[in-house]
Amino acid sequence: MWRLLNALGNPQNHLPPTIHIAGTNGKGSTLAMLMSILESNGAQVHSYTSPHLVNFHERIRLNGHDITENLLAETLAEVEQVNNGEPITFFEATTAAAFLAFSRHPADYLLLEVGLGGRLDATNVINAPLLSIITPVSMDHEQFLGSDIRAIAAEKAGILKPSVTGIPAIISQQDEEARDVIMEQATTCNLPLRCYGQDWLAYAEHGRLVVQHPDGLMDLPMPGLVGTHQIVNAGTAVMAACHLGVPELAIGKGLQEPVWPARLQKLVTGKLVNMANGEVWLDGGHNQAAAEALAVWLSEYFSSTDKAVTLICGLMATKHAENWLKSFSESSVELHCITIPEQSNSYTANDLADQAQAVGLKAQAFNNLETAIAAAQGDILICGSLYLSGYVLAENDN
Repeated sequence: MWRLLNALGNPQNHLPPTIHIAGTNGKGSTLAMLMSILESNGAQVHSYTSPHLVNFHERIRLNGHDITENLLAETLAEVEQVNNGEPITFFEATTAAAFLAFSRHPADYLLLEVGLGGRLDATNVINAPLLSIITPVSMDHEQFLGSDIRAIAAEKAGILKPSVTGIPAIISQQDEEARDVIMEQATTCNLPLRCYGQDWLAYAEHGRLVVQHPDGLMDLPMPGLVGTHQIVNAGTAVMAACHLGVPELAIGKGLQEPVWPARLQKLVTGKLVNMANGEVWLDGGHNQAAAEALAVWLSEYFSSTDKAVTLICGLMATKHAENWLKSFSESSVELHCITIPEQSNSYTANDLADQAQAVGLKAQAFNNLETAIAAAQGDILICGSLYLSGYVLAENDN
């Protein structure tokens, strides 16, 4: 990255004030809520996220709009020419192209999401971020980041750098061991922290979001993103907004308006919705922590109804299917397992069904998404992988 960026004129040194976001779960949701809050306050905001769902352009947003085809092609061509055939990864090259685009288009803020880990991530070339955020850290990508929570937390904490602004890093809810590792890195950097559970709290009360912090208490609308797990993500975004000086009125308005597809998204129109006998929900949470959050939502959402619920799921073979599936062992759901279309590294429908049955779930394999939907009883939750979510959105014309 340093070699390529230097050849490009070091665009990473000419970005808008940057908010760098790492973590295992909740990075995208926190980013989406913070973006909505900042935009509600009249700010121009760029963002960089991954992976995309349907079109690559989703990853690079300039002032709230996906990068255009022409601009994307121009920046990628420039990166390819300057790289001159040297070894480079897909993510490194596209991150460099994104930095070119961001550096050439003014904005008030850039929300920069880490791709993988943090310490060695291609995005971690920002010398002095305006603000750093670490969302909940859990087990994921162990083959790259380490086999225990402390090792993974150390990789995530690698984005923390000494602050030139005096603004602290915002740390979301963490496992105790992960929090200790993050605090060690902050101490090394002489960086002040605002940690969940120590410096601030977020919880739901009487249908409102309450955020307690050292300067008082905020009584806010509930976030527009669905699920109990979004309470802490919303609190993280609120704390970041407070330290950026956003007034409470704009925070409340922005919390209600984020757009973040495939995170407990209710599909209301489209070809696949028309095939179903009930509501259709979509979620791309692919690790155990995400599955546990889904199981909690299922128990809450359907607790007052007698509806049947069918989970249509597909997982990449790089994930621990057993741990993901066990999260639903207390749920009275039926699993319809499919192979993720166009993904050679997907678990097959039969393999996934066999693993589900082995952990005590009622599951069967289907040849494709359409037959799985047609056989579903009651409401449907399509889940397991962002690759599957992207396929669903494209097939459903969203």
